[in-house]
Amino acid sequence: MTPEEVGERLVHLMATDDPALGEVTAGVSGGGPGHARAVVDVPVARWWHAAGIARDPGALGCDFFDWLSAVDELEEGFDVVAHLWSTRRRHGVLLRTRVPRADAEVESLVDLYPGADWHERETFEMFGIVFARHPDLRPLLLPPEFEGHPLRKEFVLAARVAKPWPGAKEPGESEHGGPAKRAPMRPPGVPDPNEWGPMKGKIPPPETPARAARPARPSREAPAVPNREVSEKAEKPRAEGEAE
Repeated sequence: MTPEEVGERLVHLMATDDPALGEVTAGVSGGGPGHARAVVDVPVARWWHAAGIARDPGALGCDFFDWLSAVDELEEGFDVVAHLWSTRRRHGVLLRTRVPRADAEVESLVDLYPGADWHERETFEMFGIVFARHPDLRPLLLPPEFEGHPLRKEFVLAARVAKPWPGAKEPGESEHGGPAKRAPMRPPGVPDPNEWGPMKGKIPPPETPARAARPARPSREAPAVPNREVSEKAEKPRAEGEAE
């Protein structure tokens, strides 16, 4: 099936007459042969149900779980995305749902796809999204004492305040001298170390390098106009026997 047919089939199989369950819509992501994927948006309450239909051999037959992650959409919440693939029919679907920021919770897919275990644990750890009914939702990458969720856009990268950003210096400069450098650009999430952290109020403003004065350009003199009479005489051929 084409990506358009995959999306339309899943929407058809999830059709219901109850508007309270929410609308299911389909689209296509990517471009070019072999790269396009059906994208199906489902309400968060029907997330597990949609994955179950996609896995059903009589429906889409997506028997392989590829990956799961999330996208921080700020005030709009989080988009949870899972890519499912059919090893027999060679088609896939991007299943997507949106969870609210205040109560970020969605049902786990581990009972349908055991491979979702680590993906859900990582997404819980990095975004703070709870996967209900997950058998072992504990930290996967970060130490137990770590606080916060690093992939949320409001997370402050405090380590970059205590330690200078690696690419702050200009080429050829050193910590012991060299020309004055420009103020380094801070990536999103990195606070100004002069306003937050252990160096607050202790960092002098960056020096503005003085520009060397450019030498004055020599004035251009107008080219000399040749004597018209001399030019015409030089160009005129001499007749035979004419004296020079």
